[in-house]
Order: sequence, then C-alpha cells, then structure tokens
Amino acid sequence: MARILLGITGSIAAYKAADIASQLTKLGHQVTCIMTKSALEFITPLTLQTLSRQPVITDLFAEKEGWQPGHIQLADDAELLLIAPATANILAELAHGGASDALGAIALATRAPVLIAPAMNGKMWLHPATQQNVTTLKSWGHEFIEPAEGLLACGYEGVGRLAPVESIVTRADQKVKG
Repeated sequence: MARILLGITGSIAAYKAADIASQLTKLGHQVTCIMTKSALEFITPLTLQTLSRQPVITDLFAEKEGWQPGHIQLADDAELLLIAPATANILAELAHGGASDALGAIALATRAPVLIAPAMNGKMWLHPATQQNVTTLKSWGHEFIEPAEGLLACGYEGVGRLAPVESIVTRADQKVKG
C-alpha cells in the first residue's frame, strides 16, 4: 500500500477527484486529499473523506494536534504527490516556489515524485506563461499527464480537459509500484 497525496485545485474537473480517490483507495493505496480554497467551491471535503477513508486537508493553519507541523509529516511520508486537476494557478505557484496554502507548502516540502494532471481552458493551457511553468516543473523531474482534447466546460472545443480518470489512476498506480 502506497501513501499517495491527492492535490485538488479549483477546476470544474475537481468532481473527478472523487473518482480518482475512490479508485486509488480500492487499489489498496492510502490516499490523503489536499484541497485548495478554490477546490472547496466545486466539491466537498466530506465526499473525499468518505471515499478515501482519510481526513482531508483544507487549511494549512488548521493543524491543532501536537507541536509538529502535520503538513511536513505528510510531505515526508508521501510516496507520490498527484495533483488532479491542476489549474494554471497551481502550476504558476509550484513553478515559482509559492506556498500560499497547504498544497503549495506540501509540494515544496515533499521529496516524493510529483505527477500533475492539468485541467483548464485551452487558451490558458497554451499561454506562454503556463507552458513556461510546465517546462520549469518538468525540468525539476515533475511528470505530467497531458490534458485531453474535447468540449471544455467554458463551451470551447480544444485541449484542456482533464485526462480520463482511468489514465490518471493507472499512471499513479504504476508510479508508486515502480
């Protein structure tokens, strides 16, 4: 059983994180979900907690147990940090060393492999700033599951859809099994 951290950001595709958490848990992995503030607009922690059977991290400053920072312990124990869906905002934050929330802080602190599945408007995905952030993150060894093409939530056709859940689950499972 691998310890997987599932970062969830504020994308309409956040609801698919429930299926990702459920499938990874069914495969025998311990999945801890970490939600950004904007992710809370799309899906509830209770849903993810029930499907993962683990507490959900929503606030970096909500740690009240003991003196040790819980987010550092999570970062230390992780065998994989999977961010799905990943918005342009989290890609920028990660590429520039930001830690404005629990997900950013954990991403900075972990030495586990990082697997990122972006989901956003196609124009945002193809913007030079986003592509530069992706290049930076790849140069650090972070891996990407490229976004799919199709009808986007904004009504446009093009690249930017979250990759199929099955592809994300398979890649994460393979990554932790070596």
